[in-house]
Amino acid sequence: MKIKRFRAENFRNITECELEFSDGVNLLYGDNAQGKTNAVEGIYFFSRGKSFRMSEERELTKFGAEGFRLYIEYEDKDGTHTLEYASFGREKRRIKDGYKVAKMSELVGNFRSVLFFPDNLELVKDGPEERRAFLNVAIAQIFGTYIDNYAKYKQVLENRNALLKKASKGQYIDEGELISWSEMLSEYAAYIARDRFRYVELLKPHIARIAGELSGGKEEVTVAYKCDIDNPDADIESLKEQYKGVFTSNLERERIVGTSLYGPHRDDLVIDINGVSARSFASQGQQRSIVLAIKLGEGEVIKEMFGEEPVFLFDDVLSELDEQRRKYVICGMRDKQIVITSCEGEDFSFADRVMLVKEGEYVSAHR
Repeated sequence: MKIKRFRAENFRNITECELEFSDGVNLLYGDNAQGKTNAVEGIYFFSRGKSFRMSEERELTKFGAEGFRLYIEYEDKDGTHTLEYASFGREKRRIKDGYKVAKMSELVGNFRSVLFFPDNLELVKDGPEERRAFLNVAIAQIFGTYIDNYAKYKQVLENRNALLKKASKGQYIDEGELISWSEMLSEYAAYIARDRFRYVELLKPHIARIAGELSGGKEEVTVAYKCDIDNPDADIESLKEQYKGVFTSNLERERIVGTSLYGPHRDDLVIDINGVSARSFASQGQQRSIVLAIKLGEGEVIKEMFGEEPVFLFDDVLSELDEQRRKYVICGMRDKQIVITSCEGEDFSFADRVMLVKEGEYVSAHR
């Protein structure tokens, strides 16, 4: 998979731009706060379905404009495709290959990319919510129903928590309604757990191999999916029954605290290095090797599932890596398409295409 063209209008500090990319290494360079990350953010929007930096879509619109538009043209093994998204207040336009689609989930999963940005470096040592977020985004690109199931799970969870909160305050609640929400929650939880378990099993061998290569065989990194049921590898009906048991047998405790204490919203990705917790014992250098292995492993899973490489987006992270890890990325990924952002003044002799970014404008530069 290769991105060929990216367009943006009134997106962040970009008034209007059109970028073309080579099939190799593409470098966007310039001073800080000029808009390098904005292009990466706009491209990745089509893989994630939202910004990786902002929770509110209105914050993506250039100051003084009414809305924004994003467009990409890309090639995969089936040919050339286009995706477009426009947001003007409540009005949203989603277009795939020239035809309108109704839901964001119909855009996500077509253009596949892997993003590595500075916040990812906290993936090992931060809390479980960071690792769940990684799983959610990565899985959405390969299992088409995951986004819808997760959205429905969150909606049901919100309703269930509202009842539990009332109960914790001594207010009357309908017990039948609480059981009903619990049963519904178990259905969506089953699909989420199944997809997460399947994904982690696909990811495991790639993380182990890449981490071993980065350390010269000195470090063994393992990952495991941690959830509230005993057998996440079971069939979907068994998973539903397992979660139904979890949600209904712990209601008394949840009534006291006023919230749901169990379920996929509490899951974690457990990471060990040489048999001990990476979160507790890995050095900073080891943590960065693990995160790099996870992100590159994400790309390997996509290749394994779909028979082609994703586009790799490296946003201002090369300067955070030591020489060994930089070399692994640049030299070891020459057969992949990469978009890298970097500050002005750094070496960019490795790039096939170079663009200078200044105040939201992108100009091709000679090496």
